[in-house]
Amino acid sequence: MSTFSNAESLPDGFVDIQHVDSTIVVDIRYFTSDNFVGERISGYRAAKAISTEQTASALAEVQKDLKAFGLGLKVFDAYRPQPAVDHFVRWAVDLSDTRMKEKYYPTVEKKHLFRDGYIAAKSGHSRGSTVDLTLIDIASGEDLDMGTSWDYFGKASWPNSPKSSAQQRANRMLLQAIMLKHGFKPLKEEWWHFTLAEEPYPETYFSFDVK
Repeated sequence: MSTFSNAESLPDGFVDIQHVDSTIVVDIRYFTSDNFVGERISGYRAAKAISTEQTASALAEVQKDLKAFGLGLKVFDAYRPQPAVDHFVRWAVDLSDTRMKEKYYPTVEKKHLFRDGYIAAKSGHSRGSTVDLTLIDIASGEDLDMGTSWDYFGKASWPNSPKSSAQQRANRMLLQAIMLKHGFKPLKEEWWHFTLAEEPYPETYFSFDVK
């Protein structure tokens, strides 16, 4: 297990992604109320994207390639503390709280979130080498059209979803191709989700806060 020792009070082996590449845009939705729960999530005490050093270095290489095309990365989530995952579980069992259903899970019944795998007691994000992200146009700062929002629960978020337009699928495949090139594995159910294939802590789930 890593220990807290560096100047940022992060465990050894972890960094702020923007300290590795300041041009990567960060939009940490779990620090806000704009997420499927509808409130700030436990464990997010700052709007920072934290990851393992290896993940941040790989993302910097992705960013370098994208800049040649006038594109860049926007990160929605990276390392996710275990208390945040626990928060999701508490929310999921409260079937009366559906305030964000229309935006984030209009076609999915909340009572089926565990059964269908949208919510679980542990998340690969807590190992520090998984990121949720999209592509942006550097000149305008606008997100490329991916067909759904980040964290949209439903088959429309699958990278190969036939519900997406040709341009949306092309944008998803561009993101996937460049992430694969730099050592990340995609998830077939979420166009935004990638895990470093050679993650340094494949069996360790961390609980330190994002701050």
